[in-house]
Formats: sequence, structure tokens, C-alpha cells
Amino acid sequence: MSWVDDPAFTADAPFGPQTLPYGVLAGHGVAVRLGDHALPLRGLSLGERLAPLVAGPSLDALLAAGRPAWSELRARLGELVTSRAAPRGAALVGLDDAVLPFTVADYVDFYSSRHHAENVGRIFRPDGDALTPNWTHLPIGYHGRAGTVVVSGTPVTRPNGQRRTSGGPVFGPSGRLDVEAEVGFVCGGPVATRLSPSRAVEHVFGVVLVNDWSARDIQAWEYQPLGPFLGKSFATSVSAWITPLEAFAVARVTPPPLPNPVLPYLVEDHPWGLDIDIEVEWNGEVVSRPPFREMSWTFAQQLAHLSVNGATVRPGDLIASGTVSGPDRAERGSFLELSWGGKESIALGGGERTFLEDGDTVRITATAPGEGGSVVGLAEVVGTIAPAVAGVGVGTGVEG
Repeated sequence: MSWVDDPAFTADAPFGPQTLPYGVLAGHGVAVRLGDHALPLRGLSLGERLAPLVAGPSLDALLAAGRPAWSELRARLGELVTSRAAPRGAALVGLDDAVLPFTVADYVDFYSSRHHAENVGRIFRPDGDALTPNWTHLPIGYHGRAGTVVVSGTPVTRPNGQRRTSGGPVFGPSGRLDVEAEVGFVCGGPVATRLSPSRAVEHVFGVVLVNDWSARDIQAWEYQPLGPFLGKSFATSVSAWITPLEAFAVARVTPPPLPNPVLPYLVEDHPWGLDIDIEVEWNGEVVSRPPFREMSWTFAQQLAHLSVNGATVRPGDLIASGTVSGPDRAERGSFLELSWGGKESIALGGGERTFLEDGDTVRITATAPGEGGSVVGLAEVVGTIAPAVAGVGVGTGVEG
């Protein structure tokens, strides 16, 4: 029996004692999620080594502390929340007022689902190869914009930009606004470079869900030859709670095999594929269930590739998996794929849709298997589409 009075704090619920994700609540600071409540950590008896790591307004100090401190704190919290008596200073609070829990350093978005990559290739290159020649040899990615990473629940304003028409480029709101259901990895520990996959794991603090919103019409016009820019950089939503990597100990799986050997710097001693089941809800209806176990490249390989040229991995770096898609239509992690480039309608609310309209809400959730048959939860990522800002780019290109 635990002192925590919350029916959702059980091993068969996503946020029981097997999960213990970290977040930050305005007015309370760093907290750990217990079912449908949170336990602020400031003031708890955590010891001289651990208490300063959670005393600030964010998780930044904890991220920088490294794996030994992360493991020690998780073990200590496990003891505190499963004891019969509440520890001195403990008080459960609601989950409202969650803020972005860490300072995002660099943001990298990968492209690691073979099913997604092949679908996109078939949509845009129907007469060519579905995969580019490099895809099975390295984790393809691009550096995104850390400044527009926002916490779950933040409204997403429809972006303006250039779009291609038969009469030439025009400027205005995106008409093909999309989602990308992804899994993100929050980095920490000492600044490092040239990591092997096994060393890379020591620099991953925890796991979040990511919705990398995408303006497909803006993206299609701008991305050649340098890749994503305005079509991606307007907003990336992440979970408010970070599930520690240690919670996924029994969720590890071997990724699907690639058709060729990978170069030595990408070889994993023990593969870090993860058995995570994702659900994508559009206005309350589940429209897709992407399986993360189908991803071809792991986060350890992504970090090894990212850092092999001398680039650093720093506390607060966010590494996103890329869109998660499975082999079946009902497992596609973007509306671009579900609608096959806008050519096939998606049943929604008694009607038919292709891309997002103003007022639409998308909610992404996920779970993984935990110790002893328990369920490990990843906190939801939610966003609602707000109308584009009017008066931008007219005439002089500045807001009037």
C-alpha cells in the first residue's frame, strides 16, 4: 500500500510507480507525476546531493547531472512514493499549469521510419525509387528550430508562407497543415561528441511524445535543395512530462533488419528499439495507431551519427525520431500518408477530411510494456489549430 491517494497510481495504469515521469509546474517547480496528480520535489528529504538538482525552476540542473544522479534520484523517489506514510513535506497537486520542463538546446528531427519514408517517396516520386540510396545506410535528419518547441496544450497558429501555384508562388496561410506523430529523446550529462551507440545511451535522460507540425504546401515549395525550413519551424509540440529512459528497460526490441550492413560506428551491441504503441486522435477520434517498434534506426544510432563529425551532444538537446508509421494504412503517423497526398479522404466526425482545419485538436498518446506486466506511459502531446495571423506579408512583407 502507498500513501498516494490516486486510483490512477497503480502498476496497470500508465503513470503508476513504474513510470515516475518528471515535469515542471508553474508555482511548484520540478515535480514527479503520480497517476493524475503530481508531487512537487522542492522541500522533500532527498539529501544534499539530489535536492539541489530539483530545486530550480526547470529540469536543467538534473539533465546536466548525468546518469548516476538520475538513477539515484529515481530509486529514492521510488522509495518515497511507495511507502505507507507520506514523507515530510509531501503534498499532491493537480497537473494543471505544466510548462516546458527544460531549456531546449538543439533540436534535431530524424526520418527513421522506413514505412513513412517509402510512403512519402511513393507519393512524391511515383515513377522513381521509394527510398533514396542513402536511407538504409545512415539515419537521415535535419537541424530544426529549438525556439519554437512548445509544451503540450499550447495552441498552434496556422503558418503563413509561400506556396506554389500554376501561376507562380503566392503568399498566405498553409492549406495543407499536417501532423507528425513522433517520439523524442531528451539528452543530458556532460557535453560530449563522437559517441558510440553504447555511450550515446548514457546521454539520454528520458522520452517524450512529439508532434512536429508540418505545412506540406509550404514545405513542398521550399525544401529543395536544402530541406525543411518554414514548413516545419513554426511549432513543434512536446509532452509536459518526461518519462525516464530507465522505465523502458523491458520495452527494448530489435529493430527491423536493414538490407545491408551498417558502418561500424553505427553498430549497436544491444539494440535500442522500443516497443511503444502510439495513438493519434483527431477531434476525439482515433485515426491512427503507429507502432514505434517498426522504426529502422534507434535513438542510440541517431546520436552516434549526429556526433561522429564532432558535433556536440548537450544537456537539453531534443532528438526526435521522425514520423512513426507502420505497414498498414491505419498505422500511418501523418495525414499526408493517411490521405495519400490529399487524394484519399479520411473519415472523421461523420464527414471526410484530408488536412487540418482551424479549431481542430490533435492528441497523441502512447504506452510501453513495463516491469512485471505493468504499463509505462508517455505523457500526451496535444495541440489545437488557431487561425493564421492576418496582415502578414501583404505588400511590404511586414505586418500591417
